[in-house]
Amino acid sequence: MLTDSLAYLTPDLPGVGGVLKERPEDFLVEEQPLYEPCGEGEHLYLFIEKRGMTTPEAAQRIAAAFRTNRRNIGHAGLKDKHAVTRQHLSVWLPGVTDAVVAESLDRLGENTKLTVLWAERHTNKLRRGHHGGNRFVLRLRQVEPTHVVRAKRILDVLEQRGIPNYVGEQRFGYRQNSHVLGRLLLQDLPAAFLDEMLGSDYDTESPYIVEGRAHYRASDYAAALEVWPKTLRFDRQALDALRQGKPPAEAVRCIDRGQRDFLVSAWQSAVFNEVLGERVRTGTFDRLQAGDLAWKHDNRSVFLVDAATADTENAPGGRVPAGAVSPSGPNWGAGMAQATGEPGAMERAALERTGVTEGQLQRVEGGRRPLRVPLKHPEVSAGADEHGPYIKTSFELPRGSYATMVMREVMKPGPAACDAAAIPTRLS
Repeated sequence: MLTDSLAYLTPDLPGVGGVLKERPEDFLVEEQPLYEPCGEGEHLYLFIEKRGMTTPEAAQRIAAAFRTNRRNIGHAGLKDKHAVTRQHLSVWLPGVTDAVVAESLDRLGENTKLTVLWAERHTNKLRRGHHGGNRFVLRLRQVEPTHVVRAKRILDVLEQRGIPNYVGEQRFGYRQNSHVLGRLLLQDLPAAFLDEMLGSDYDTESPYIVEGRAHYRASDYAAALEVWPKTLRFDRQALDALRQGKPPAEAVRCIDRGQRDFLVSAWQSAVFNEVLGERVRTGTFDRLQAGDLAWKHDNRSVFLVDAATADTENAPGGRVPAGAVSPSGPNWGAGMAQATGEPGAMERAALERTGVTEGQLQRVEGGRRPLRVPLKHPEVSAGADEHGPYIKTSFELPRGSYATMVMREVMKPGPAACDAAAIPTRLS
């Protein structure tokens, strides 16, 4: 995993090991609402429970049941496929009666992977970020239950200091190369992009994809398309364009724009993780430095920090120990506020190591992301059921943060468990 070498906040505290997501029921996430529906309006809010299904798949099922366009479905955030997840979605239903809504809900109820827990009308569509965070209940399997003491010690530190707000491995795809593809898009290298996407082998792929990649490398795009799994829709879009004789640049443009944007965001996330890893290693991820752009957690705004402000905010009684303000890191792109001084130099060096220039980012939306976020209401216990012993943890995180990265700190898998100074290096 690309995240394996990220620095730990608690390298001196042993992890518990174990396996996360052995079964979907072992990973439960419940979205916390930002506001409650008012009971009237053209949008129907649904609170659903799904398993074995991505949020876009759930949205498509809902659109089909309500016989409406997928564009009329809103959601506040994406939730994991390999889990039991509860989240809010909205359906725009102008002029649709309650009787028709009931019929649509009945059709939706025929899906065994998706259950509607409640439905209520509201005046506006749900948009990304329109939720207050997420509550997680997670069971680690293949663990020694007495190691619950280790988990408690680690969670105590995370609750006190906040968690390093790393972007999780999910962002980088099953091949962990989404950030590489994003870089090649930004550098306008379509042939290299297609070679990485379609021709680069991966150790654990199915024989069909291995065969397909060989056909791609032989420029037999029709044969590659024949064996390429239909679930890999974006790969097939590019292959089909090549089969039609389109040049590499046009074949890349045939991939859904949303997917291309996602790959660029993966590149942004990899650079952010590198900066954060260095700040964790140097002990400054939860301390302001002169030149930092401080993140205000109450309204998600930033302000530039000078030396005097850093001293004031870091001091006992300041907003940093209180968790109200944190350093921020870069999501490189146009319009991004840039840090100065030592933090700014670190961020620019991380960008330069990728080979991407600021000039290549003019069409990419930039912004800041907090280097740490609070871990709220952590609880931990041990037990056993028909599937064996487990350690159960529960906690709340703000939107946009990853429970898998909290559990990485608790479990300590990978090489960073024995190298606290390790930071990610594969950004090219």
